[in-house]
Amino acid sequence: MTYSSPQRRSTALTTRTEFSPFGNKLVQSGYVDNDQMRQALIESRKSGRPLTEVLESITGKALSPELLRQFKKQQLFELKILYGVESLDPEVTSIGSGVVGGLIETLIPVDICRRHRLVPLSRHDDQNPPSVLVAMVDPDNLEASDDLNRILRPQNLALQRMVITQEDYQHLINEYLDEMAVKQKSIEQEKFTDINQDLENLGSLDLEDAPDDMEADLGSAMKGAEDAPIINLVNRILAKALHEAVSDIHIEPQEENLRIRFRKDGVLREAFDPLPKKIIPAVTARFKIISQLDIAERRLPQDGRIRRMFEGRKVDFRVNTLPSRYGEKIVLRILDNSSTQLGLDKLITDPETLQIVKELVSRPFGLILVTGPTGSGKTTSLYSALSEKNSPGINISTVEDPIEYSLPGITQVQVIREKGLDFATALRAFLRQDPDVLLVGETRDKETAKTAIEAALTGHLVLTTLHTNDAPGAIARLGEMGIEPFMVSSSLLGVLAQRLVRRVCSECRIPYEPTSEELGRYGLSSNGEVGLTFYKANTLTGEQIQEAKAKNTLCTTCNGVGYKGRCGVYEVMRVTENLQTLINDEAPTERIKEVAIEEGMKTLLAYSLDLVRQGATTLEEVERVTFTDTGLEAELKAKRKSGLTCRTCSAELQPEWLDCPYCMTPRF
Repeated sequence: MTYSSPQRRSTALTTRTEFSPFGNKLVQSGYVDNDQMRQALIESRKSGRPLTEVLESITGKALSPELLRQFKKQQLFELKILYGVESLDPEVTSIGSGVVGGLIETLIPVDICRRHRLVPLSRHDDQNPPSVLVAMVDPDNLEASDDLNRILRPQNLALQRMVITQEDYQHLINEYLDEMAVKQKSIEQEKFTDINQDLENLGSLDLEDAPDDMEADLGSAMKGAEDAPIINLVNRILAKALHEAVSDIHIEPQEENLRIRFRKDGVLREAFDPLPKKIIPAVTARFKIISQLDIAERRLPQDGRIRRMFEGRKVDFRVNTLPSRYGEKIVLRILDNSSTQLGLDKLITDPETLQIVKELVSRPFGLILVTGPTGSGKTTSLYSALSEKNSPGINISTVEDPIEYSLPGITQVQVIREKGLDFATALRAFLRQDPDVLLVGETRDKETAKTAIEAALTGHLVLTTLHTNDAPGAIARLGEMGIEPFMVSSSLLGVLAQRLVRRVCSECRIPYEPTSEELGRYGLSSNGEVGLTFYKANTLTGEQIQEAKAKNTLCTTCNGVGYKGRCGVYEVMRVTENLQTLINDEAPTERIKEVAIEEGMKTLLAYSLDLVRQGATTLEEVERVTFTDTGLEAELKAKRKSGLTCRTCSAELQPEWLDCPYCMTPRF
């Protein structure tokens, strides 16, 4: 480096020697000048604020990650020289939060850690003498050393020290405190939903075992239903279900006991240990009382509803009772959509599928069908589509049973069959109220289907649901209802079939390499999946969960289930001219599906396998939810015919490839 004058050379030398290497680099890079650097150093010493924070406030510019990393390295080096012990950088050295938490809970109390700004890192019983490694902001703090030695010496443990920055200490201790807060909340929830005390109090009640012939004395059941232990028991069942965010509660009388199961993320599991058989009449009566059902009617199914306030929000339970051999089975569907975010882009992750659905919804008239089994998210998809259309210039009306969402600006009608207000009646009334968009909660008979199609043919956009396995199956279902093919082909815009698969826990999922046989079962090949990572869920048994809790190694995200939350799987069949011809010709469902795939439809299986490739779910979930041999056969047949799949090794091919690059088979 050369200088044009002695004055500039002097200035450069001052810049080099006045500040630390980090400060010199900041000045040389132009981030600050000499005066700003001096001001930042003085302000940092006076206020105790980190130098980087002061610099960013003075300059108004954020430090780059590279500069922050360099500052951290210099800071740790200076601390190492100052205190004569090794320094700790959590960004470089992995710190197990479970180990830290265990040492705080069993060895060095959290008040000692906070008072002296230290964190226990690890215990080494294999050393001579055994020791505990502790990271300290001030390793020379004699009071801290005395307190630590007073704790460790009685257990024949020596103290090993490391130095840590104030920021890293604060991050580690806050991480522990946050985990403790979550655990404490979980413990409080468990106490709040613990039914053991109520079961103990049942012993003092005059209850008789439920007879098998359902002829239990009604007066006795009513009296038991109003006793405090039964009331508390039912309330705790509801509270536990809401705390665990389940979708359904099953109250099931068995020959020897009462079984209670919860459905979460689409899977049923035991919620409590089996309850005594003698409480069946009282529990059943209590649920019927709060659902406003007929207590005396025990030989016919009944439908009711419960509304409760929970953590400041209204939650509805849709209740159904069904007479069974050992008593009335009660199933409650929880309708709690306060946390659900509507929007097609929040549901559909595949950009191409999302674009097709948005195009269908943007059409001014026609029929859109959403198909899938109960609990597959059809209503959420319908309301997400409505939210795309909802504006002051559009009149939207819905008829549902029950109304599950509340969307501002639309007219919602609840079906009341005993008063004669069914789907078809409400739909006919809508047509006299100048509608633009109509939503029919469910199409289950010819009258409703025909009215909906007539509305779609007369300038209205109609959205409704059907119960079919896939999108092409909706055509046959409408035919079974007695709808003429020409009406279907001229009104139907498209069909959206959907499922929900569980999302594999991102914290404890297990990477693995599936065998070629495993991949082949789903129409995949090892050649076509090179470089991809597949995952399995780390699902624990009940005993393993208890062991993990005792060792403080249980995954805090999924609590040993292996899955957390669900994601949608979608199949969109857009009705093209070719499909209209097939519908008019009453072609079989297999042929309609084959042509739809040739024209670009991504099947439920293909969509779910894309989620597997992205690491969002597992092949086991695909097997459970979307895999069918007939669906795979139709998909492979269509892909091979269009040249999208190698006919020899089943590898997926790109449109521009003439030969399969894996087995060199000619494409056609």
